Amino acid sequence: MREIVLDTETTGFEPTEGHRIVEIGAVELLNHMPTGRTYHQYINPQRSMPAEAFAVHGLGDDFLRDKPVFAHVGAAFLEFVADAPLVIHNAAFDMKFLNAELGWAKLPLLPMTRATDTLLIARRKFPGSPASLDALCRRFGVDNSAREKHGALLDSEILAEVYLELIGGRQPDFGLVSNGPSQGGGAGQSGTWRPGLRPKPLAPRITKEEAAAHDAFVEKLGAAALWNKV
Repeated sequence: MREIVLDTETTGFEPTEGHRIVEIGAVELLNHMPTGRTYHQYINPQRSMPAEAFAVHGLGDDFLRDKPVFAHVGAAFLEFVADAPLVIHNAAFDMKFLNAELGWAKLPLLPMTRATDTLLIARRKFPGSPASLDALCRRFGVDNSAREKHGALLDSEILAEVYLELIGGRQPDFGLVSNGPSQGGGAGQSGTWRPGLRPKPLAPRITKEEAAAHDAFVEKLGAAALWNKV
C-alpha cells in the first residue's frame, strides 16, 4: 500500500485571513516503510512573513522572494501524491491550507477522507498525554535532534517514523489475528490464535538406538504405567 506522509509550513493559522503555504514536504511510504522518494518545495506566499511565523520555521521574505508561487507547483504536487492516502499530524490544519491553495489555483481538491491524522491516533492511544510531534519522538525514542525549527520535509521524515510506531512498531504488518476464517495456523473468527499442523513433520532428533532404548524402558513399566495412558 502506498501512503504519503506530509507537512506544510505557512504564514499563519487561517487561509481565510490571507495566510498562505510557504513550504511543503512529503515522504512516500510503501507498506508503511519509506521508499526514499520525497517531494519538497518552498513557495512564494506573495505576502510578507509575520514575525510569529518566522520564529517557528525561519523562512523569511528574502529567502522566499525568488521561489515559485503555488499555482506553478500545485500540479506537480498532485502528481506526486496521486491517489495515495495522506498521513498528517493535525490533518485539519494542513488540509485546509492545501485545499485553499488548490482552489485558488483552480486545481482538484483533496478530500478530507484521504487523510489519516496521527494527532488523533496519538490522543486515542495515549489519552491525557502530550501528543505533539516532539512529545511522540520522546515517547518512541525517535531522533529529532536536527529539528531546531519546524521544516516541512524534516518533519515529514520524523513523522514517518512516529507513524510506524503508532501503528504497531517496526513490524506493523506482523500479527496473529485475522478477521477471516482460520486456515492452517492462522486465527479464527474468534480472534484467538491457534497453531496448526505442520504440512511436513520435523525430522526426529533422536537416534534409532535411543528410540529403541526408550521403548524398552516403557515396556518394563508394565501395561498399567501412566506413560501408556498419555
